[in-house]
Amino acid sequence: MNPTVHIVDDDEDFRDGLAWLLDSRGLPVRSWRSGDDFLQALRADREPWGCCVLLLDIRMEPLSGLATFERLKAMGWPWPVLFLTGHGDVGMAVAAVKQGAWDFLEKPFQNNLLVDRVEAARQAALALQAGSREKLEFQRALAGLSAREREVLAELLAGHYNKNIAEHLGITARTVEFHRANIFEKLQVQSAVELAHRMGLYGQ
Repeated sequence: MNPTVHIVDDDEDFRDGLAWLLDSRGLPVRSWRSGDDFLQALRADREPWGCCVLLLDIRMEPLSGLATFERLKAMGWPWPVLFLTGHGDVGMAVAAVKQGAWDFLEKPFQNNLLVDRVEAARQAALALQAGSREKLEFQRALAGLSAREREVLAELLAGHYNKNIAEHLGITARTVEFHRANIFEKLQVQSAVELAHRMGLYGQ
């Protein structure tokens, strides 16, 4: 997987120069002249929601970078967003980071610094994608548990020992051990502690 870098900026010269820089470093790039163009492509499914990074100019007309970001969040956009700002926009960019943007870069920027930050964001996108895939696999395995395994799972998460679980469910301790082993195998965990951790991360 090689995450695409999407550049959304209404300054054609700047946009083209930035695309050339990133392309020269071997990064796949797509350019967009406005936030609205990018949003329309997403809504029409012309642009896949694949693993990517978004460089978003904070000041654009008619739809600002901040307004674009808010609409992306409402659509469930998961990938890192880096705002491109002028000196007077740093305060807005900091506020955007607090609202979930990944970072911001102040114009004019040093080329190597920009490429480094973009690459860091691409690595964050890859990590996010891996986590999403792991979550999906865990939830599929969870859905595949039998009714009895779900009962034993609830007891395990409550911190109960095999003997207590057996008493609560009216089965033998040996049967509890059998179900416990199946649960651990299906959910790919090695201990009750790991089980509780992964349920906390992915079980909702």
